[in-house]
Amino acid sequence: MQDKINLIKEKIPNFIIRNYYKNEQGQNNDVLIINDEWVFRFPKYKGGIEQLKKETVILESVSTKLSIPVPKPEFQSFQPEEPGQVFTAYRLLPGSPLWREDMTGLDDTGRRQAAGDMAVFLKELHSIPADTVLSPAQQNPVVEEMEDLYRRLETKVFPFMKQEAIEETKKRFTAYFRSFQSAEASIVHGDFGCSNILWENERVSGIIDFGGAGIGDPAYDVAGILASYGEEFMNMMIPHYPEIISFQERIHFYKSTFALQEALFGAENGDRQAFESGLAGYRK
Repeated sequence: MQDKINLIKEKIPNFIIRNYYKNEQGQNNDVLIINDEWVFRFPKYKGGIEQLKKETVILESVSTKLSIPVPKPEFQSFQPEEPGQVFTAYRLLPGSPLWREDMTGLDDTGRRQAAGDMAVFLKELHSIPADTVLSPAQQNPVVEEMEDLYRRLETKVFPFMKQEAIEETKKRFTAYFRSFQSAEASIVHGDFGCSNILWENERVSGIIDFGGAGIGDPAYDVAGILASYGEEFMNMMIPHYPEIISFQERIHFYKSTFALQEALFGAENGDRQAFESGLAGYRK
């Protein structure tokens, strides 16, 4: 951790560091909280550097168009492009993650408030024209991304799975590719789950970690809500985001891929814990 503190002092000489600690929740980034006010994020992997660049572009473009606060990068360093040498920093947003157990502790009014806040946020985000944020070179068609995901799963994860689990996964992907025509290219958060949704004073107070943000299918973000809080809560969002009804089938498909995506992340980045966690229930 001291090497990262030294790097910050080198890159931002006038930045005064009074205290700091490491946030242990970061899977893709090492995260330091400095002066109880600043969040510094350092990609752990080479591939995370390009994603951090994209994330920075997205946040700089969308932050003024959203009704719930999101990180606003104020410091950044992208040279040299090596893990541990690249970082961005933004001011800490208020609130704490709205974990599943916190959600179950809310009364009906609180859950409906949370559902409305999240739905309005997603509708705002998904309504931002993609071509006003990212260049064509930074945009990947949704189906192509899912085809690439399937190929990587087939090579790196299927060999460790039970045969019946492989067949079921193949069936789900085949049905998806047959039925999916196209979706409006939207800006998506990419990891819209409970760890990245902040709650304070009975309202959603911030949305963090846009590390998976990019062009995608809006149903993918709603799948994160389904995985985090369940079907009943997701349905509470519909009055505020009626389009959810039209892509329910895709929401359930994307949710079904999340565990295997975690296993794939572990396989590709040498993260044994993520690999085993994602494969739980699928392993031979």
